[in-house]
Amino acid sequence: MLGLPCLGINGGPMFKHSEAFSFQIATEDQAETDRYWNAIIGHGGTASQCGWCKDKWGLSWQITPRVLTEAMAQGGEVAKRAFVAMMEMGKIDIAQIEAAVRGGKILTQKRKDTNGKKRKKS
Repeated sequence: MLGLPCLGINGGPMFKHSEAFSFQIATEDQAETDRYWNAIIGHGGTASQCGWCKDKWGLSWQITPRVLTEAMAQGGEVAKRAFVAMMEMGKIDIAQIEAAVRGGKILTQKRKDTNGKKRKKS
């Protein structure tokens, strides 16, 4: 997976797949974030919140730009602002995370349902 050996073993019907296992991809920029996100969603996957999505087989993925991970690692107010910004997103918008880190105004995205249609925030 992404150039690394990865082995999944079918343990039989008593071992059901769950979200307890997921893949995380650390991305460098918005183009890379978009590429992985669109590859999963565009081939039968479903979008979720906070950078999470599922592929067509139901495996969970988190597409995480390094700028978000770095902001969260700073802790304090920077991490809080990054977290608040992330909670409004499906696919992570790096420009919005960077604005949050700087303490700037965050443009709220309209969330989309799993079919890509805009929906009201709950």
